[in-house]
Amino acid sequence: MTSTDIDKIKEMQNQISDLIEQVKFLTEQNMLLKNRLFGRKSEQKLSLISEGQLSLADAGLIDSGSFFNEAEITCNPITPEIPLEEITYRRKKRKGKRELDFSNLPTQQIVHELPEEERICPNCEGSLHACGHDVLRRELTVIPAQYLVTEHVQTVYSCRCCEKDKESVTSDIPVTMVKADVPAPVVSGSGIASPSLVAYIANQKYTLALPLYRQEQEFSRSNLNLSRQTMANWLIYVSQHWLVPVYNALKNILLLAYVLHADETSVQVLNEEGKPAESKSYMWLYRTGCDANNHIVLYDYQPDRKHINAKFFLEGFCGYLHSDGYQAYQNLPADVITVGCWAHLRRKFADILKSIPDYNKQGSLAMCAVEYCDKLFNLEREYAKFSSDNNFNMRHEARLANSKPIIDEFFSWVDSVYGKNIMATAKSNMGKALAYAQNQRAQLENVLCDGRLELSNNRAERSIKPFVIGRKNWLFSNTEKGADASSMFYSIIETAKENGLKPYEYLKYIFETAPNLNLMRCPDSVEALLPWNAPDNCRKK
Repeated sequence: MTSTDIDKIKEMQNQISDLIEQVKFLTEQNMLLKNRLFGRKSEQKLSLISEGQLSLADAGLIDSGSFFNEAEITCNPITPEIPLEEITYRRKKRKGKRELDFSNLPTQQIVHELPEEERICPNCEGSLHACGHDVLRRELTVIPAQYLVTEHVQTVYSCRCCEKDKESVTSDIPVTMVKADVPAPVVSGSGIASPSLVAYIANQKYTLALPLYRQEQEFSRSNLNLSRQTMANWLIYVSQHWLVPVYNALKNILLLAYVLHADETSVQVLNEEGKPAESKSYMWLYRTGCDANNHIVLYDYQPDRKHINAKFFLEGFCGYLHSDGYQAYQNLPADVITVGCWAHLRRKFADILKSIPDYNKQGSLAMCAVEYCDKLFNLEREYAKFSSDNNFNMRHEARLANSKPIIDEFFSWVDSVYGKNIMATAKSNMGKALAYAQNQRAQLENVLCDGRLELSNNRAERSIKPFVIGRKNWLFSNTEKGADASSMFYSIIETAKENGLKPYEYLKYIFETAPNLNLMRCPDSVEALLPWNAPDNCRKK
């Protein structure tokens, strides 16, 4: 065999090895896609058999072949049955846990009576009289949205004395005329836009994810010809005039926080200057952490995903920033310390675990990594008692004592596995997950720096979810102004929800109050519009 033949054999062996790895990778991708389509979405239960069941089988206490025949195996016909105890008392019926509380709702009664001709005693034919009433059931009645026209009538006052003097004596002094104050309209130049109507439209779209074209259809069913273009113009107008000052005030408070969370998601804007309609724009999200007394959630629309957007928004911020592994958050000033997300790391290994056959899951590298992450999250559940009392120093000490050894052991395991196993090649999902863990190690270990930090960025993930749900319904924004308006409304609504406010009532309060405040000359007046200063009728009871 010549050297040429040997080289060809080695080349073919290398090709076979590459093809085998490619088949493994494609098999993993196929199983993962099938799991996403048909499998369970939850990542909490990844094993088919609980630890208790495995320990019994491994210890030989039960036969694996007869695992589901416990009743038949343990049954002994010779042993006499235990005599049944006769119950001589009556158990109290517990009230359902989901019983609704109607104490805050008005109540009306419908009294059902017999007709006059039927109020005759069948025995003596005497007349029957009402001797009692029984409430048989309580129903929750719905009154659909009602519309009425409100006319603002301005009263004009004049002085009777001046009128008499004017009639009796020729004088150039005009008669005193005084007009009553009238609240300013929420939309200048629009006669029919009321604070309640605009707040209702905004709440339907941004809280309930009901697009404007569906609202237009619903209005038409009530014989109101209100076009989606008109509603869109109203929303853009009120966002620019009345929500921007509130947004800016919230942003100034947000940047004073010590811990923030950040995330971003895509949004499509059809008519964006210099970009095709099918291109992606982005909605960035920034919010306060668990240590905040007043929570703030702010959205920021940007045409791209460059790191300069986060740098510009967070200008002046100094503290810790929770984020995923996106590189844009790593290029911030030195005053901003990025904290990695262990939930993102766990998800990478959990996805791999979904692509592994059930009989190979136990003892696999993916299962080992998931178990490390689960140990940390289980400890975080125990640390929750410290955060509820704002005793973050105790949580910091508990993490250093209990979580740090697990984190150190995990990264030692990553170093030992990465590059030494055929599954950990750069082309495989396992290799990518291990590389992510190595590259994000410094950010993931930063959770040990302060007790106010969290193990995951799920707080931002939950806050951005309402926007993602809305995007699935209204699909896109037509212009950049519309995208900016959406960022304003989502910011105000999600901040209101975080502070226990009813979005519709809070928006209505802003639209009733802001037009009558001189926000340009007196910027401090915006304090009255902040969520924690809203009146009681805006708060959930």
